[in-house]
Amino acid sequence: MLVAFSVSPLDIGESVGAAVARAVKVVRDSGLPNRTDAMFTTVEGEWDEVMRVVKEAVQAAGEGSGRVTLVLKADIRPNVTDALDGKVASVEAHLRTM
Repeated sequence: MLVAFSVSPLDIGESVGAAVARAVKVVRDSGLPNRTDAMFTTVEGEWDEVMRVVKEAVQAAGEGSGRVTLVLKADIRPNVTDALDGKVASVEAHLRTM
């Protein structure tokens, strides 16, 4: 499965970069395939392992905060691997034919 998520504490002020970095570090340290962009971090793996990483990332981002928001989108496709790169490659292939 692929899970794209965004996590942010609500009560630490306007700048949340340090909190987001703590969450991204959890994802990167997990060893699961992942990618971070300006709005979301996407992680790929089996249901239980991905959800464990998301939970730990939310906890890390929320350190020192009393409230955290989480936006999550999942693409659940059993027996599909390398979707993190494969989905992008498919779109790029279609763009080359346009």
